[in-house]
Amino acid sequence: MKKSMKFGIVAAIAAMVAAPLVPSAATAAPASAAATKSGPTSIAYVEVNNDQLANVGRYTLSGGANAFDVAIIFAANINWNGSKAVLVNNDKVQATLDNAATQIKPLQAKGIKVSLSVLGNHQGAGIANFPTQAAASDFASQIAATVSKYGLDGVDLDDEYSDYGANGTPQPNQQSIGWLITALRAQMPGKLISFYDIGPASSSLSSSSSTVGSKLDYAWNPYYGTYSAPSIPGLDKSRLSAAAVDIQNTSQSTAVSLAQRTKADGYGVFMTYNLPGGDKSAYVSALTQKLYGQAASYR
Repeated sequence: MKKSMKFGIVAAIAAMVAAPLVPSAATAAPASAAATKSGPTSIAYVEVNNDQLANVGRYTLSGGANAFDVAIIFAANINWNGSKAVLVNNDKVQATLDNAATQIKPLQAKGIKVSLSVLGNHQGAGIANFPTQAAASDFASQIAATVSKYGLDGVDLDDEYSDYGANGTPQPNQQSIGWLITALRAQMPGKLISFYDIGPASSSLSSSSSTVGSKLDYAWNPYYGTYSAPSIPGLDKSRLSAAAVDIQNTSQSTAVSLAQRTKADGYGVFMTYNLPGGDKSAYVSALTQKLYGQAASYR
């Protein structure tokens, strides 16, 4: 795997504590005052090693609203410096952040939220093995500082590629992810915190208290081309995506079926990954027709 490429798991692969801020598709600021849509919050991960984040903003529904509600920069890494976990951006991620004026702010001006995905880098550090609450809080501070510095709307947590135990690092523990989420919510009130439901952190959250889960805004199925909602106490279906679509690898017919099931089952989120450069409006439109009853165009 490249340092921020997700190809090993393609399968067929916020807010206040009491009342998390969930920018639903119906309430996120529309592209124009008259533009509205009703349906799930739509997520678009972008592999910025290969494609431009700004492309997310070029998809517009026939009524004028944005086709996507949240754009996620994939991905920053969790490295091990010999004594603790450190947040590191590769050159493509850093370029995206440095070029916020063209890559991030235009999306936000349209009402699209922008988050930064964070995942392991084969060095033994990850979101599931912070040995103490203080260590988790330290890493949360690094994330919060990056979110603040670049004017982002939140963070996405992904428990992949950490290689726990490498470089003498500890194995995962039950408390780590809860410590991190709690610290992030305290340090980033009003910002999004989402969870890519995979790895030891997923197992921990599935058996954690609802107090922890309620501090998340969203969580989604990580296995592309499949339909299976995460099970996290404190997070109801309005904030879950059972569907997982890789736009470059999930067939359009499968993606459309997942969109249809999402709407029929009342899930509040629809997650897509790997939005490429160029015009994919035929594919995106097939999804938005099912999710919102509107075609999408590329502008």
